[in-house]
Amino acid sequence: MDLQDKVAVVTGAASGLGLATCKALAAAGAKVVGFDLDAGRLAEAMGADMTGVAVDVADEASVKAGIDAVLARHGALHVSVNCAGVLGPCKTLSKGQLFPTDLWNRVIGVNLTGTFNMIRYAALAMSANEAGPTGERGVIISTASGAAKAGQMGQAAYSATKAGVIGMMLPVARDLAEHGIRVMAISPGLFETGMSAGMPQKVSDGLIDKMLFPRRMGQADEFAALVRHIVENPYLNANNIDIDCGTR
Repeated sequence: MDLQDKVAVVTGAASGLGLATCKALAAAGAKVVGFDLDAGRLAEAMGADMTGVAVDVADEASVKAGIDAVLARHGALHVSVNCAGVLGPCKTLSKGQLFPTDLWNRVIGVNLTGTFNMIRYAALAMSANEAGPTGERGVIISTASGAAKAGQMGQAAYSATKAGVIGMMLPVARDLAEHGIRVMAISPGLFETGMSAGMPQKVSDGLIDKMLFPRRMGQADEFAALVRHIVENPYLNANNIDIDCGTR
């Protein structure tokens, strides 16, 4: 899909991978709308050339209102990238205390249900588009994680949600194929973002030691470059792409 003058929505847009993705899509000519729960940070991050809408992806009504706002402003939606997520680190059992149910539900609500909320409402909007030269009407990309297959201590909820993102990618792609909508997932490894900044140094150093080349954290613009490539390459569909520098 040629991004020039296409309309793109990115969740988790106020920082990290989401913000880098907003900038990359805007640089390619897209009209970018960023969704984030933090309205203050979002307004600062979007600047003058992008639009921000306060949206809680875990709240279906909030997602619907956000998509409605995009359609009211731009008249269409062509690309949706799901970057919103929370870590919620906690051991299953620690010092006699169980993993709190409310924390579990929050991580599931944002990372998995929130992703599916965005997929559903984005797909509905995209289905109304006129098919492009390749027959496609839209592209949906969700952010999974290397933790889906190699979760660390305290990542039970986070890993479960990211495995869920990968797990629903193929059936959703099958569901939406008849509408000309491609569906992909990206699994980043250790990236230099605000989320990774809270990781213990011992853990991050251990992960970096397992990388091949280059042996460093990923940069947000490297993730964003992959998002752009997926959008622009019409033969990429129904797959998860690891971007982790060969971490094993």
